[in-house]
Amino acid sequence: MNQARKSARRTLALSSITLAVLALTQGAHAQQPEAPMQRVEVTGSSIKRLAAEAALPVTTVSAQELTARGMTTLADLMMALPQSSSLAPSNAGSGTNINLRGLGVNRTLVLLNGRRLANEAIADGYANLDVIPMSAIARVEILRDGASSIYGSDAIGGVVNFITKSTFEGVQVTGQYIQPEKDGGGDEQRLTLTAGKGSLAVDGWNVYATVDAHRRSALYARDRAELSTPGILAGIGRAPALASGGYASPANYTTTANRTAANPYFASGCADPYSIRGARNTCILNNQEYGMALYENEQVTFYARGTKQFSDDHKLTIDYMRGQEYIVATRNPTQSVAVGGVPARLPSTSRWYPGGAGGVPAMPGLTNQPLFVTWSVADLGLAATKDVQVNQRLAVSDEGRVGNWDYKVGLVHGVSTRKNYYKEGYVTGAGLNAGLMNGSLNPFGLQDQAGLAYLESISVDGQLNRTSKSTYSGIDASLSRSLMELAGGSMAFAVGLDVHRDTTQDERLPIVNAVTYANAAAARGQGARNISAIYAELDVPLTKQLTLNFAARDDYFSDFGNTFNPKASFRYEPTKTLMFRGSANTGFRAPTLFDRYGYRTAGANGLTAGRWDDPALCPGGRTGIAGTGTAAPGRVASEVCNVQLPRQVGSNPELQPEKSKGWTLGVVMEPVKNATLSLDYWNIRMEDMLANLPEQAIFLNPAKYADLFIRNPDGSLNYVKNITMNLGGQKAAGIDVSAGYTFPKSAFGTFKAELDGTWLTQFDNQLERDSAFASNVGRFGLASNGTTSSFPIITYRWKHTAKLAWNRGDMGAQLTQNYNSSYEDQNLVAAQYHRRIEPYRVWNLTASYNGIPHVGITAGITNLTDERPPITNHSGYTYGYLSSAANPIGRSYNLRLTYTF
Repeated sequence: MNQARKSARRTLALSSITLAVLALTQGAHAQQPEAPMQRVEVTGSSIKRLAAEAALPVTTVSAQELTARGMTTLADLMMALPQSSSLAPSNAGSGTNINLRGLGVNRTLVLLNGRRLANEAIADGYANLDVIPMSAIARVEILRDGASSIYGSDAIGGVVNFITKSTFEGVQVTGQYIQPEKDGGGDEQRLTLTAGKGSLAVDGWNVYATVDAHRRSALYARDRAELSTPGILAGIGRAPALASGGYASPANYTTTANRTAANPYFASGCADPYSIRGARNTCILNNQEYGMALYENEQVTFYARGTKQFSDDHKLTIDYMRGQEYIVATRNPTQSVAVGGVPARLPSTSRWYPGGAGGVPAMPGLTNQPLFVTWSVADLGLAATKDVQVNQRLAVSDEGRVGNWDYKVGLVHGVSTRKNYYKEGYVTGAGLNAGLMNGSLNPFGLQDQAGLAYLESISVDGQLNRTSKSTYSGIDASLSRSLMELAGGSMAFAVGLDVHRDTTQDERLPIVNAVTYANAAAARGQGARNISAIYAELDVPLTKQLTLNFAARDDYFSDFGNTFNPKASFRYEPTKTLMFRGSANTGFRAPTLFDRYGYRTAGANGLTAGRWDDPALCPGGRTGIAGTGTAAPGRVASEVCNVQLPRQVGSNPELQPEKSKGWTLGVVMEPVKNATLSLDYWNIRMEDMLANLPEQAIFLNPAKYADLFIRNPDGSLNYVKNITMNLGGQKAAGIDVSAGYTFPKSAFGTFKAELDGTWLTQFDNQLERDSAFASNVGRFGLASNGTTSSFPIITYRWKHTAKLAWNRGDMGAQLTQNYNSSYEDQNLVAAQYHRRIEPYRVWNLTASYNGIPHVGITAGITNLTDERPPITNHSGYTYGYLSSAANPIGRSYNLRLTYTF
């Protein structure tokens, strides 16, 4: 094959919709040998030859590295990447997603073998990584640069491409077990089976399939009670006793004449373990009893791939993926919330009335007036839902050569579904309150047999409450060839097209209207859009040292019209030990189908993430600091002060696309033999950012956002309006650092040290167009960029992964440190409790042995020093530690065994 043909084939790989970016193509072809592609381990580059470095910054993580690190899920990788601001997967059911540069999960494009999947079914703005079969992965390539000029919308923050094994022969079984040192839960098991037959080189075909199952048990907050003791919470200004009233077991109560809550069992210490003493003669829920530190989670994924090699120039590949995940999400036990505006009441005719026949202690001041009770039903236990998510994708790819042109054609169809069920602990609100009125239920203690039978009669456990579906169907094609010979090699040109259709459908079923505790309303939303695009790329090796690359893409959206996004990059290598690179691009992101066409409700459909004082009904406190206000006359403090308030989220038909500009400039060098260093500066500017206003911004300036507090005629709060909007802009910038050194080989083996980190120089948000920008580097601040989690964005000034690896024959070991720098706390507490969050350092140690025929063994210790999660006074973290960025499990032990037949 002549040089021109090689260049054209290479450009096809660079420019096609599957792997069009030059940075992703160094070792992109799955059929090539894997070993030369492993330039990078853990989270950054380890350059073996500077000539192999591309113009765009890429991080590559091999399957071997995932094994060496003892990782069981892709979430482990996403949390460790210095360039990622991903949060620990929550119990919301959406699974694992990645947030490059902190710009939002819906601005990071996820690909499987260079092509899209159907998005997670509800938000329809990002892919759930949990449905990708980890056992099929050959490597993960992370493009740390905008790529709208190649892939279109969603690629503002970067691209994560999961590349599967091209072929597999034989049978392989792997089992992995992780056991925490402390009792409780959080243990993990993983089992995989992979089988394949056929050799492309000998037989001209290969077929293989893999099944990967993973499970993690739940970990309750009470099993890590030492992380959030009353003393710790008091020391950061969030002592549990500061709270008063609210929903508890036994119930607190008020009357029409006296709106100050009281509890018949306060004097006797409330009811351990369900409640503890609160302030002002009330009981409050014991969060450690009901809290869930880690949810129960299970994934079963399947991947099959068949390849037919017709000739050296013609190959057909068909692959199918099916991933299923279920998540059990929990919340505090069902509560006796108001139904139709009528609060839960206990009449004096009930035998459970204080001083009555049921034995509830009498209370002074009661003269048989009805009681308004705020009751948490301890008998039902945690209220749990089961979220089942299934993602399927079928892809067909044909690539070959016609004349002087290399071609690639692809067809993809993906379907993503989610169904949510009431698993246990949910009842109808009207039935619960009726049970109080007719005397069947005791709000001040556990139920007798009649009460339990009544709860069973109003249960909705097992019933489906929400169903969602999103689809992605598309075709793509590209052509490439060499145009002419230049001083540096062949100038190559590629052109391609991409046509696809996205749909979404989301429905909350009518039963949610009856389950008032869940605070949801029946609603239905659906939408669809067609996208057609053409793109082109030109690779110009002007000299042996200097190569320029130009790319552009024009997209037509059926609901937004045209957008054109170009990109230019260069690579300059004056010597074999020094290379400069850079790029400039524009980006574009249309509102997700959910944001634009999703459900809309007339009232509240959720609660605020944090606790707040209603600025009108609990005035007089320090602005933004919950629990410092005083309930207005006639109002119940537990309903308007230091409480999660009703909130409305949902779609907005007025949304418009957001746009971005970005550029990078970097240097890669080999200062001494076997040592490499790269520094890449990146800069991204966004405008018309699609996001929700941060809660903190609303409650720190309630006068400015008074129109977002929607009130009923009596002045009570209907909801806080917090739908997605076009906000102002965002400025983000930083420096990626990668360094590595391989020590000279000796009788003791080979040692290699690596460091990969990101220094954040800027992360400024603008809440409204033309308003001032506010810095959010190393602080919670007022950042908002449309992430799906209720937890705040975390923007560390410095984050790194450091590694020391050793190999000698069949043995190897690896010591890794993941580091997050200190952080300014939210500090919406009294001034004496203002503080900084401590740095978080986690050391992991693994060792491997492959000296037994057919057997591979990897064992390790995760969190070697038993580092605790950092403490925070942020109101969104119930247990007082940074659960979205740190793991509460503590030290754990990891064992992985592989047998290859």
